[in-house]
Amino acid sequence: MSAKQILLVEDDQRLSESISRTLTRKGYEVSPVFDGTAGLQAALGQRYDLVILDVVLPGLDGYTICGELRRQRPRLPILMLTALDDTEDRLRGFEQGTDDYLAKPFDIRELHARMLALLRRNEFMDEVPMQTRLQIANLEMNLLSKTVTRDGEKLELTAKEYALLEYLLLHQNQLITKMELLKEVWGLNFDPGTNIVEVYIAYLRKKVDRPYEPKLIHTKPSQGYILRPEY
Repeated sequence: MSAKQILLVEDDQRLSESISRTLTRKGYEVSPVFDGTAGLQAALGQRYDLVILDVVLPGLDGYTICGELRRQRPRLPILMLTALDDTEDRLRGFEQGTDDYLAKPFDIRELHARMLALLRRNEFMDEVPMQTRLQIANLEMNLLSKTVTRDGEKLELTAKEYALLEYLLLHQNQLITKMELLKEVWGLNFDPGTNIVEVYIAYLRKKVDRPYEPKLIHTKPSQGYILRPEY
């Protein structure tokens, strides 16, 4: 089995060398890049299994790189590293399409655990027979064009809103807990005290449900969420 190819875009050379050394010992092939412009070029020009991406970089910043990668490499796992740990900064990262977010300073063991979770999830998606469309009532998601329509009208969703709705559609008519959404949509070991699930459910309701009938996204107090038509 060939080694997983990791692109590391981090301008702190000491940190980059530490991460590269540890991951290489674990059997990965790591390509370190030290500025944003070169990082984006590398990610688009070669095949990688995962990108570790700093936010504050010379040249292009991590948010810009993440958004562009999500448009051109929608299945490529992205793990963002940053000294910025404000909720708004994390929300911005998720809106650009990052799969997970790790604040500095961090334990390299946690970085590796989050990497493994993203790599496993991507392998699972590769094994699942390709569907081209998900639908419930008058809501439709096209998995090829990454578009969503409700009652024939196109909805404008951010990358993380799309990922959350996709998970709900794949598990429609099932009760899904907050912890399950944190793990499957936002990544392993995400802070259980965060209200980010509630925030994004509210975002989705505003775009997906509020102007339309029937209502689809329902909260079960102290239990979780369920996607089903309620006439």
